[in-house]
Amino acid sequence: MTLPLPSEVALPPLAPPATAAPAGNNLFPVFLKLEKFRVLVVGGGAVGLEKLAAILGNSPATAVTVVSETFLPGILLLSEQHPQLQLRHHAYTHVDLVGHDIIFVATDNPVLNRGIKAHAADLGLLCNVADTPDECDFYLGSIVQKGDLKIAISTNGKSPTVAKRLRTVLADALPNELQEVLQHMTIIRGKLAGDFANKVKSLNAVTAELAGGPAYESPAAARWRKIATASLLAFAGMLVFNILSYYVTWDQVWGVASNARMFYIFVAIGFGAQIVDGLLGMGYGVVTAISLMSINIAPAAVSASIHTAEMFASGASGYHHYRFGNVNKKLFKVLLIPGVLGAITGAYLLSRFGETYGAYVKPLLALYLLLLGTRILTKAFSKPGKARTKHKKLGLLAAAGGFLDSFGGGGWGPLVTSTLIAGGRTPQYVIGSVSVTEFFVTFASAVTFFATIGITHWQIILGLVVGGIAAAPFAARLTGRIPTRWMFVGVGLMVIVWSLWALRKLFM
Repeated sequence: MTLPLPSEVALPPLAPPATAAPAGNNLFPVFLKLEKFRVLVVGGGAVGLEKLAAILGNSPATAVTVVSETFLPGILLLSEQHPQLQLRHHAYTHVDLVGHDIIFVATDNPVLNRGIKAHAADLGLLCNVADTPDECDFYLGSIVQKGDLKIAISTNGKSPTVAKRLRTVLADALPNELQEVLQHMTIIRGKLAGDFANKVKSLNAVTAELAGGPAYESPAAARWRKIATASLLAFAGMLVFNILSYYVTWDQVWGVASNARMFYIFVAIGFGAQIVDGLLGMGYGVVTAISLMSINIAPAAVSASIHTAEMFASGASGYHHYRFGNVNKKLFKVLLIPGVLGAITGAYLLSRFGETYGAYVKPLLALYLLLLGTRILTKAFSKPGKARTKHKKLGLLAAAGGFLDSFGGGGWGPLVTSTLIAGGRTPQYVIGSVSVTEFFVTFASAVTFFATIGITHWQIILGLVVGGIAAAPFAARLTGRIPTRWMFVGVGLMVIVWSLWALRKLFM
């Protein structure tokens, strides 16, 4: 059997133009490897420069020829930066089309533009005529790029302004961490076993969170989460049993239940403090301290109650941040051990040497945070695009935060969270990671305090614990719903309030 030659095969005729265009955008989206084609740009003015910048910005290795009698300085500069860019200093002739695959027409002469389009159509070349949608074989979309992720937006030639506006919205909404997600997905895809159906099922589970579904959790992570939850509940049960056995009689329990007004006040304070702390990654200590002191609770009782209750509230907050996918595991691992060691050291020194030296540490922290809070507020209203500052000593930062939290009466969230956010990290993941680490920091601090000074004021502790645990899931869920800019504003204001509250003692 003899197959016909390609020239002998009858191709189907092109569809005639539709008399009435159907509703919607019927363009066929495609991403070209443009470096495999030869591109011609006719026109060396502002429009030609815009087309050329779009081509080389997306595909820098593309071989481009520009034909024009004159060239803007920007085009000359691009020719110096891209050796494969050729400039032809003469008026356009139809011979210029020879050897090219894709044509961009960008002159200010409509008659010439239509003539170039006709020449390109005779040769079967794809052609784009600037500002003339009816003469175009294809359009250029507005591009949003986050590393390997590229999104092209088209309005079917109706409104480039709307396309540019949507590009700005998407560029602000999509996190910079998407490039890291894509890199991880490549690794995951290479490790998946089984047939195609099983691989698709596994990838759907991993990516469900990106589409608003439940966060992916590997079997190993689920096992450790259950172990951590059981450990938390066991410790809580042990602590409650210890309180009931040694510090509280049944008559006292009945007294609290029958006169519960103050207890509910403590619950409300704990709820409000945890909403602030879970949402912003800091502020539990300052909110509870201000609230308890305003109802004439002794400072010593305030300090002891906050340190004990915060352990339960931070545990619940960290669990829900993990559940809602707000945790950067790498950051958590870096902060964990230095933070715990700093907390143990600070709690031990405070219990042995009293609060005399702690009073000297807190004003220094407050001054630092006042400057840092101002910087965060400035960053909230600055233009995006500034590169993130890379912190090389996260362990030292965590150790200082843990130490100051125990020894200075607070400071883990304000110091660690605000420093990381001021460096440009995404607030949602900083707050989630720091909140999870905070549980272990406060746990270590509380155990040290238990071993040295015991437990007092259990009524206040119980109220704060109940309110904090109730607020934790709401705060964790809200963290991913608030725009990044307003999270910066919230963190900045909280840091400034915290620092001014600490500095007040110097002037009172």
